[in-house]
Amino acid sequence: MWILALDASLARCSAALLADGVLRAHRHLEGGRGHAATLPPMAQEVLREADVRPGDLDAVAAVVGPGGFTGIRAALALAQGLALGAGLPVLGVTTGEALVAALPASQAAGRAIWSAVDNRRGRVVLERFAPGAAAPEGPPEVFELAALPLPAGPLTLVGDAAPAAAEALAARGVDALAGDSRLPAADAAARVAALRLAGRIPPLAARPLYVEPPAVRPPANAAPA
Repeated sequence: MWILALDASLARCSAALLADGVLRAHRHLEGGRGHAATLPPMAQEVLREADVRPGDLDAVAAVVGPGGFTGIRAALALAQGLALGAGLPVLGVTTGEALVAALPASQAAGRAIWSAVDNRRGRVVLERFAPGAAAPEGPPEVFELAALPLPAGPLTLVGDAAPAAAEALAARGVDALAGDSRLPAADAAARVAALRLAGRIPPLAARPLYVEPPAVRPPANAAPA
């Protein structure tokens, strides 16, 4: 089972090729800008390194969000273009699923895991995972840090807002740990996609997963309405 996975949902751009559970090639670049230009050559390099053509793949996967509007759209457009040309399925992977898949087992054992992504508007977007689960319990939800729900037991947080969320919950008496998985990566997304392709977790459409409308600012020289 050969899967090419792409991610540009947060402040990292990455591409990875997974073959029967083995990582064959991987590229990543830190930073929150330029994903649309960076990701296509990165995907080409990954395929070239493994000597694989798109037609040799079983599926293409992309991280669908929550995250940045531009990066999510860039990864999905590239995934859909590659898949269309080769007649392949496109699999969606949430940001939280990729973050959870990358979490060290020692930080996950016996604990619920919440993915906390900074929405850049003073709130966090949560995906909640039961202990040992690879897929979230429900759709993403938006909370103020001071109004985060209380978990039923020990909790590990992942994502770029994990430290702030863990601190806020710990102040309310929660056993909350900020895990080491802060930004999603394509190799972890590929492992989630393999589970999805095998039917071991529910399907997810390869469409942007937006919890709130994208923040749009008018041009500086725009006339007032």
